[in-house]
Amino acid sequence: MFVFALAVVFKLCTIQFIQGEEYRELAEKRTVKDFDIEPNRGNVYSADGSLLATSIPKYDIRIDAIQATKVVFEDHIDALADSLSAYKGKKSSYYKNSIRKARKNKNRYFLLARDISYSDYIRMRNFPLLNKGAIKGGLIVEQTTRREHPMGEIASRSIGYERIDENNYATRVGIDGAFGEKYLQGHKGKRLKQKIGNGQWKPIADFDQIEPRDGYDVYTTIDVNIQDIAHHSLLGQLEKYEAEHGCVVVMDVKTGEIRAISNLAKTSKGTYYEKLNYAVGESHEPGSTFKVMAMMAALEDKVIDTSTIIDTKNGIKYFYGRTISDSHRGGYGKISAARTLEVSSNIGLATIVDDHYSKKPEKFLDRLGKWKLDQPLGVSIIGEGKPDIPRPGASNWSKNALPSIAYGYNLTMTPLQTLAFYNAIANNGELIKPRFIRSVKSFDKDIEIFEKEVLVNKICSSKTLSEIKDILKNIIIRGTGERMYSETFSMAGKTGTARTDYADFEEWKKDKKYISSFAGYFPADNPKYSCIVVIHKPSTEVGYYGADVSGPVFKRIAQKIYTDTPIVDEVKSVDFKNTLVNKDFENYFENARKYKELMPSVIGMPAMDAIALLENLQVNVKVKLNGNGTIKKQSVDRHKKLEPNQTIVLDAS
Repeated sequence: MFVFALAVVFKLCTIQFIQGEEYRELAEKRTVKDFDIEPNRGNVYSADGSLLATSIPKYDIRIDAIQATKVVFEDHIDALADSLSAYKGKKSSYYKNSIRKARKNKNRYFLLARDISYSDYIRMRNFPLLNKGAIKGGLIVEQTTRREHPMGEIASRSIGYERIDENNYATRVGIDGAFGEKYLQGHKGKRLKQKIGNGQWKPIADFDQIEPRDGYDVYTTIDVNIQDIAHHSLLGQLEKYEAEHGCVVVMDVKTGEIRAISNLAKTSKGTYYEKLNYAVGESHEPGSTFKVMAMMAALEDKVIDTSTIIDTKNGIKYFYGRTISDSHRGGYGKISAARTLEVSSNIGLATIVDDHYSKKPEKFLDRLGKWKLDQPLGVSIIGEGKPDIPRPGASNWSKNALPSIAYGYNLTMTPLQTLAFYNAIANNGELIKPRFIRSVKSFDKDIEIFEKEVLVNKICSSKTLSEIKDILKNIIIRGTGERMYSETFSMAGKTGTARTDYADFEEWKKDKKYISSFAGYFPADNPKYSCIVVIHKPSTEVGYYGADVSGPVFKRIAQKIYTDTPIVDEVKSVDFKNTLVNKDFENYFENARKYKELMPSVIGMPAMDAIALLENLQVNVKVKLNGNGTIKKQSVDRHKKLEPNQTIVLDAS
C-alpha cells in the first residue's frame, strides 16, 4: 500500500509539473474557444441617399444563473424580476421563480429575451444584476444581424442578397450579392467563450478579443422616385394583361446609370413579386426591337439608304422554302426602307438583309460584333445572360438564319443588352456599359468611385445616327407606336412583338404565346432617359402587340418622370416673408417676455411653441402633452402663479 501510494504521488507530481502545461493546453482547447463575430453588413443606398438595404442588429439576452455570489443574487433578484415584469408583461413572481429555478439547476445559459432591438438591449443591460456585467452579474449577450429592405419588394431582386448555407455555399443575387464579398461583408471579430456543458458556450468576458469591422456602404444609381414610377407602371400593366412576367429598366442616357429596374413574376395566386432579375439574366428572342440594329447595319454599310424601295409583296414572301409574313393583312406593297421600319415589316427587313448579305453573312455579323451585340456587357450584377447570334457552321445556322435575324428571331439577347444599344443611339453613338453603382463609402470617406465606362466611342456615322433617330421618332408619330403619340411630350423608340415557345408550331397555334416589348428614349430631341419594357406571355384575349402591352408602360413612365420628378429645383428668393409665421413668432415672443412666474394662455398656439414657452419660464415646471397640433386646453388657468416642479397638462388636436 505504501509503494502504491508513492506511485500515485509520483504520477501526480509528473502530471502537475512535467506534463502539466501540455494537459492545461489540452483542457483549455476543449473548454475555451474563439468564436467568430459577424460584422454589421454595409448599407445599400439609392442615388439620393435613401436606404435600400440595411443590417438590423438583434440580440439574445441570457444569464449565467450561478455566476453571481449568493449575496449579490439575493440583493438584486427581486428588482430584476420587477424590471423584467415591466418590460415583458408577466408577473414579477414568474420571473423570480424562473431565475431561482435556473440557479438551483445550475443553468449557466438561461434565456431572458430573444431577438430584441438595440434600444431594448441597452434597456436590459441596465436592469438590476445584469448591470453588473458578465463577471459579477452573469450577463450573456449574443448578437445577430438581419438584412432588411426598407422599400419592401420594390427592386428587391436588383438590390439583392447574399446567403451562405451550412455547407458554406454562397448564393449571391443583385447588388448586395455582387459587392458583398469585396465591400459589404466587412471583417469578422473574435470572442472567447467557455464551454459550460450540454454543448453550450458562454462568453468569458463582456468584451470582444478582436472587434469586428463593419462593411462599407454601397451607393447605387437607383432613383427611388423613378423606381417607384417604373415598378407600379409595370405592375399595373402585368395585372391588366394577366402576363406571366415582365421587366422594365430606365437608364440615364449620358452616364449609363440605371435609375430604375423592376422585375415582376406572377404567383399561383395571381399576384406579382420580384422572382428573378429578368432584365439582366433572361436571354430571349428580341423580335422587332432588333430590326433597328439590322436597318442601321445596312445604312452604315451603304447597301441601302432610307429612300430605297423595298417590295414587301402582299404581306407574304417565301425565303428558301419558308414563309415570312407581315401582321398587316394584304401587305404594304412597295415602300421605302425607312417605312419598312416604321410599320415594322418582317418581309421588308428580311429582304434588305438577305438581298445584300446572303452571299457574305460574315459582313453583317461582323458589323453586329463591332457593336458588341454578341458579347455580354460585363455589368456588375452576377448572372448576366449571354447573347447568342449564330454564325455559319453553328448548329442553329441555316439559309434562313440571316433573314430571321433581320427581324429579331434565331438570336437571343437580354433586355439590358438591347437597351444599351438604344441608349447609344440617344447618346449620339457612344455605347456605355450600364452602371448600377456610383460609389463605395465608409461614412463620408470615399473608398472607390465608379466612373462611366465607354464600350464603343461611336457605333456609326453621324448620318446613320440622324436617319435612325428620325425613323424612331416617326414610329411614334405615324408608325406602329402611333397610339403612344402625345402632342405635349416627345418620345422615340421601337415596338416589338415576338412569338415564344413555338418549337411545336401546331401546339403553339392552339395556345399562342408572345413577348411584347418597347425600347426607346425620351424626350426625342434631347434625350435624358432611355427605357425598355418587356412583358412575357400576356393574355391574347386582352392583347399582345408591343404598342398595346409594353408601349403604355413606357409612355406612363416617361410622362410621370417629367411631371413627378423635377429636373431643376430653383429657389427664387430667400427674402420671402410669411405674414402668418411672423405673427405667430411675435405672439410667442410677447408672451415669453410678459410671463415669468404666472401661467400664460397657450390656447391656440402650436404645441411645440407652447412647450418651449412654458419650459423657458423662471419657474421650473413639467409639461405633459396629449395629442399634437394646436393647443385646445390647458390644465392650469391663465395668470395663476406657478409652483416649482408643477405639472401642466396640455391637450392638443
